[in-house]
Amino acid sequence: MSSAINLLSPPWIAIRAQLREIFADRADHRALENELAVYTSEKDLTDLGAILDRHSDDETGDIRRILGARS
Repeated sequence: MSSAINLLSPPWIAIRAQLREIFADRADHRALENELAVYTSEKDLTDLGAILDRHSDDETGDIRRILGARS
């Protein structure tokens, strides 16, 4: 009996697609962290906070979590 794994079978294709999505999400998160890294002064953060307050928590949650983790 052969114990070879067929990496082209539907379950493996689905797993690879999920992994690609996870890696893309992580890359997007890192890019957002890098973009937000320039906001360091009190004035920058106050201005950014005012902008975020104009939008819903669903829209700004990632940004708020990243800023919150920095403090």
